[in-house]
Amino acid sequence: MEKVSFNDFKKVDIRVAEIVEAKEHPNADKLVVLKIKVGDEEKQIVAGIKAFYGLEQLRGKKIIVVNNLEPAQLRGETSEGMLLAVRGNDGLGLLTVDKDMPSGAVVS
Repeated sequence: MEKVSFNDFKKVDIRVAEIVEAKEHPNADKLVVLKIKVGDEEKQIVAGIKAFYGLEQLRGKKIIVVNNLEPAQLRGETSEGMLLAVRGNDGLGLLTVDKDMPSGAVVS
């Protein structure tokens, strides 16, 4: 994988977000539509995590997101960011924080 400079990395806005709503994507079997709160701002993100998390498990969870991605259309739904996750032999895990950090906190 190509290395990036520190200046390029500084352009990425990584923050804590709280999932306030989770619903099934109307046009995709593997995607969920999440309404998240990043500080005072609400956004929608679309993520391919349906096989790993039930909708009830997601509500209220604090996750780590890339906050400054350009919006994209994913099967007819707008995604305004990207959640960060890791995939391993035991499935998929969402990146979270180990303390109760406020929504909108900057990850550095």
